[in-house]
Amino acid sequence: MKQQRYNISFPATESNQIGQDEAFFYLKENGQELKLRFHDYGELYKRPGLYEQLFYQRLKCASPQTVSDILGKVLTANRVEMSELRVLDLGAGNGMVGELLPVARVIGIDISQEAFEACERDRPGAYDAYYVADLCNMDAAALKDLRDWRLDCLTCVAALGFGDIPTKAFATAFNLVKPGGWVAFNIKDTFLQESDVSGFSRLTKHLLTTDTLEVHHLERYRHRISIEGQPLFYYALVGKKEADISPQDMLEFEGA
Repeated sequence: MKQQRYNISFPATESNQIGQDEAFFYLKENGQELKLRFHDYGELYKRPGLYEQLFYQRLKCASPQTVSDILGKVLTANRVEMSELRVLDLGAGNGMVGELLPVARVIGIDISQEAFEACERDRPGAYDAYYVADLCNMDAAALKDLRDWRLDCLTCVAALGFGDIPTKAFATAFNLVKPGGWVAFNIKDTFLQESDVSGFSRLTKHLLTTDTLEVHHLERYRHRISIEGQPLFYYALVGKKEADISPQDMLEFEGA
């Protein structure tokens, strides 16, 4: 079936005048012009193909493929069969990462019902299971259900650092992976700057500098372009989990 095309345009806004998480675009639809933020995921997911047209065709987002490829290379170097992994894909969205992973099991989780419905519509079968849930407020039974998948890998792509996924949610997902399992995620490059003291920046630096995660690969790459055509750089990180994030550390990062 031919993919629907949308009439979208960008504002004449300099990148230093607006934050990446506040960027927006205009959508002409049914004779009206709507202003939508890039992070208005619910509205994007309601429209088949709009997310892909905006981020992957117009803004050249490379992160799902880049992070998946790097994870595959690290696993190969460590003689780990990717096809045997049981992966939790945090911030699964409409399934772009899930469909790229040739693994034994891939479990999606997202707080957005619209994301789940978009995945079912656009990529049915991308996940063995898909949970619509808030990892900050999951009861013991729901967490046990996730643990029963015996997860040994966590992926989280293009979903961290702007409040979309709280630090507690990421830490909870990290702790669901067994020790010796693998973790692959990406973050905007500025979050690793010394001047950034936000909760997620501090959590990432904690992972890089403690025995919680054994880092195997850290690479700066072009995540996508901005609305002005300038490159936006992220870091892709792949490592082996050594220990859980402690409750004390989780509280500290959550409060930042």
